[in-house]
Amino acid sequence: MDGQKRADIKYGMNVGIVLKEDQSTGYITYGKVQKILTNSPTHPHGIKVRLSSGEVGRVKEFVK
Repeated sequence: MDGQKRADIKYGMNVGIVLKEDQSTGYITYGKVQKILTNSPTHPHGIKVRLSSGEVGRVKEFVK
């Protein structure tokens, strides 16, 4: 699972995302998925989500 498939992401799941402003550095922000924003089943750069903190970014990793 690499964050490119929408089916792998569930609400409340702990994930690491890259925010738009952090794309150049690749800095990862962690939190729980509040909403899945990407409608397509896959996306090459990661599925876009909103975290419970309100931050929006693309999923890069899953946290257990």
